[in-house]
Amino acid sequence: MQNTGKLAGITLFITGASRGIGKAIALKAARDGANIVLAAKTAEPHPKLPGTIYTAAAEIEAAGGKALPCVVDVRSEEAVRAAVQKAVQTFGGIDIVVNNASAISLTPTEETDMKRYDLMHNINTRGTFLVSKECLPYLRKSKHAHILNISPPLNMEPHWFSNHVAYTMAKYGMSMCVLGMAREYESANISVNALWPRTIIYTAAVEMLHGQEGYPFSRKPEIMADAAYAILCRSAGSSTGNFFIDDEVLAAEGITDMAQYACVPGNALILTPDIFVNEKKSKL
Repeated sequence: MQNTGKLAGITLFITGASRGIGKAIALKAARDGANIVLAAKTAEPHPKLPGTIYTAAAEIEAAGGKALPCVVDVRSEEAVRAAVQKAVQTFGGIDIVVNNASAISLTPTEETDMKRYDLMHNINTRGTFLVSKECLPYLRKSKHAHILNISPPLNMEPHWFSNHVAYTMAKYGMSMCVLGMAREYESANISVNALWPRTIIYTAAVEMLHGQEGYPFSRKPEIMADAAYAILCRSAGSSTGNFFIDDEVLAAEGITDMAQYACVPGNALILTPDIFVNEKKSKL
């Protein structure tokens, strides 16, 4: 998807932006000349995962954007508040929030220890609520106000709960923020939406969790970046309360070649569907 320049000078506050989908969204916006606040925990290199907020910031600057790396644990009110204030002082405001930071443990009930349960709920649901809450006073002042949560449609079929109910609850909490805040801030002209991938997206974190076996049947983070870009370029308030799926967003923009996003283009029709998406086999 071609950049249009619509996000030039726009300030995005992106959580979990040091790698993966968060970084891909940041780089896409940076190519327009956007200001990117990278709110993530990774200040020092991770032993198994590449990249820090500082290496990501360098990539954003090289792509044409302005970067503000902030060491932020979204569980900390003080850290989030400080990053928001620093963003406002540096760029004059905040226009877009992308709640991407997330923790995952696909474990059944008896195998989910409470430390892991708390981590998922405190990062996914509480972190999303907290970051949105702290940014809202500035979103109210923006003429291009968006909140985009990287979270799934609220699919209530029991099998999406039965195998990993703790994770589903935490992830659906992010989506419930969309459902509630979209209506709550409709009159303030703030768009609040969710975006979720139809297929597995191959990132370093996915590789660490599941190994390289899934690579041939996954898509690249760029499909999420392009879909997010399409949503975030829309006028504020024109489209809100939606639970978007990445390739449906792109199809609506006239993009028909989804094979370009497949890790192995020849496998474009035999990709692995992501969880929470009811997929007809004819679609992939």
